Amino acid sequence: MTENPGELTVTRELPGTAAAAFRAYLDPEQFVRFWGPAGIHVPLDTVTIEPRVGGRYDSTMVVDATGERYPMKAEVVELREGELLAVVEASTGMRSTLTFRDLGDARTEVVLHQTDVPDRYNGPDAVAGLNSSFDRLAEHLAGRG
Repeated sequence: MTENPGELTVTRELPGTAAAAFRAYLDPEQFVRFWGPAGIHVPLDTVTIEPRVGGRYDSTMVVDATGERYPMKAEVVELREGELLAVVEASTGMRSTLTFRDLGDARTEVVLHQTDVPDRYNGPDAVAGLNSSFDRLAEHLAGRG
């Protein structure tokens, strides 16, 4: 993990192929199984993913305990099948770039690099939330989530 003002990077190793991890971010039925930290869910009817440059990448996280809703509207700005997905959030201008690298032996390295990160989305709590989402993704890819 790297923390700089306005930047955040988290690197994780996940089970499965890079193609499978990449696909999870583009398939709404898979996306809702892992997106967001523990204690959050994403209703399928709030997810719009158009896997092309210029496409929408929208969802709403809902806090399980309170019902508070956190919509995200973003645009896909870069896409390389199985390798890279980059989106820019409309409300903040924050860019999130995910890169996927097959490590062999059914393992994948995923690097999330965010730029133009608002202060409220940077720091230890944000990193914990991102890691929680990656934990959920790992469980999903391993067939446990």
